[in-house]
Amino acid sequence: MDERGENGQAPTGGPGGRPPAPHGPPRKRPAREPGEPGNGFLVGRPFGVPVYVAPSWFLVAALITWVFGGQLDRVLPELGAVRYLVSLFFALAFYASVLVHELAHTVAALRFGLPVRRIQLQFFGGVSEIEKESERPGREFVLAFVGPLLSLVLAAVFYGLLYAVEPGTVPGVLVAGLMISNLIVAVFNLLPGLPLDGGRMLRAVVWKCTGSAMKGSVAAAWAGRGLAVVVLIGLPLLTQSDLLGDAPETVSATDTVFDALLAAILAAIIWTGAGNGLRMARLREHLPALRVRTLTRRAIPVEGTTPLSEALRRANEAGARALVVVDGYGTPQALVRESGIVAVPEHRRPWVAVSTLAQDLTDDLRVSAELGGEELLERLRAHPASEYLVVEETGEIYGVLSAADVDRAFVRAMARP
Repeated sequence: MDERGENGQAPTGGPGGRPPAPHGPPRKRPAREPGEPGNGFLVGRPFGVPVYVAPSWFLVAALITWVFGGQLDRVLPELGAVRYLVSLFFALAFYASVLVHELAHTVAALRFGLPVRRIQLQFFGGVSEIEKESERPGREFVLAFVGPLLSLVLAAVFYGLLYAVEPGTVPGVLVAGLMISNLIVAVFNLLPGLPLDGGRMLRAVVWKCTGSAMKGSVAAAWAGRGLAVVVLIGLPLLTQSDLLGDAPETVSATDTVFDALLAAILAAIIWTGAGNGLRMARLREHLPALRVRTLTRRAIPVEGTTPLSEALRRANEAGARALVVVDGYGTPQALVRESGIVAVPEHRRPWVAVSTLAQDLTDDLRVSAELGGEELLERLRAHPASEYLVVEETGEIYGVLSAADVDRAFVRAMARP
């Protein structure tokens, strides 16, 4: 799966999965920089995209080492304690395969001109954080399919290697294990429900058939919720049946509890990812209502030496809610921060010049009055601030856009049925 956008992030639905995209509320905070807490450990930058290993990876690596070590003890008991070193190598090789899966999504996204913020290897696989939605259903399908496809290719490669290694040896067991694990990654991610790759493929198909990305997202999200229920109920029944080679009477109580816990975790991840998909679909439906022109506050120009009390008096008379500091030629120089105005007691306002409460204007703080929807949110995320000067295409001042007003409009849009 691929995760798009910073605020709509959801855990991957399975090993090597890729989660929904998304755009959460337009909170003005910059993207995390490499090394900032929350990313994990930076291990490389293939294709210029940083790859992080989350702390949770060490937990699952230890779990894989323990489980695979137990299997090795039954197949190669002569290894003794060395089996855990072999198991650790298997865990590393498996996550290298997951990384290849995520790199497939990344390369496809970059090929389509979609920026990728980072790749993160974590508890249940990997996440490719793709920052934008594909604009075409065909590209969405390809973007989702390339990950499982690469996992299938890896499974085929390891299957071919089985003929080059001797069965019952350490290389033979490792190659067989990597073949099976990559096949599981591919098949699991092809299941038709968000947030799995198969869910995004289903979304693309419905989108293509109906012409509506919203309908595709809703269909794939509800399919994901149904899949979560199937996993919760069906996985323990499958693992305890003789379909996997163990008769029910040979399954221990510990195995039963472990299978049920694993099923519950996977089901919760899929259910949560599907729910995020529904929320993001509703958000995208209402995004066009977020327009700079409708959210902009009327502003009046004032010189920097103007007392705050006088500037506020003029604003009240004009019905304005924002102040723009201009020079003697009327050229905008700074924006008076609303938080600064509120912090000044009323009795002090006649003695405080507006320039002391202003933030100097830069190109980053100028936005076009024509912006709206996703483009508006992307602009605010890229250049976080509390206020922005809104200008017409001719360069004339239209007003001031408050980040707080965008937040409130965003919340109202999300609350609509």
